[in-house]
Amino acid sequence: MCVPLSLSDLSERRSAPVAQLGAPGPDRPTLLRCIKAAIRVPDHGKLVPFRLIEIPSAARDALGEALARRHKELEPDVAPKVLDKDRTRFSFAPTVVAVVARVVESPKVPRLEQELTAGCVAFQLLQAVAAEGFAGNWLTGWAAYDPEVARWFGLEPNELIIGFVHIGTARVDVPERERPDVTSLLSEFNPDSIYFTRD
Repeated sequence: MCVPLSLSDLSERRSAPVAQLGAPGPDRPTLLRCIKAAIRVPDHGKLVPFRLIEIPSAARDALGEALARRHKELEPDVAPKVLDKDRTRFSFAPTVVAVVARVVESPKVPRLEQELTAGCVAFQLLQAVAAEGFAGNWLTGWAAYDPEVARWFGLEPNELIIGFVHIGTARVDVPERERPDVTSLLSEFNPDSIYFTRD
């Protein structure tokens, strides 16, 4: 059963480095429960402008090799260590889910709003797996934006990968990093800025 996150939990949220994510990951019923929670996001127009693609463990090595080959095509002088990173990009966490934005033509809902809805799904999935006791990380990288990779994932012209959510168990304590001062981020609207031009 998913445990609701408290404000304290949310205030201490952090992403685990992907290389430090290992087994166990969520089993199938737990993952589906997390996805069910993840899709409860703001969705103007009820367009459902998102879908998810799980990358099974059996496909990870083939995908990694394909990414390395594709990167070499795009950048012939790419460093070998970068290609090694491509090969292992999806090999750490036991569960990896690609979140896809599926943009629908709409006179009322701009593309950006639909992409933001899909982004909310990715973040909500991180929150859901945390509520189930797992760790996660939301990454993109060059592969998320490459048209050939999009073809491998079966994306339509109106779709794009918002990110890859890596889910597992953190092997080390995730260190805190410096956060911005909230008072420097919050300002107040000044109504004196409103003016109308005269005809």
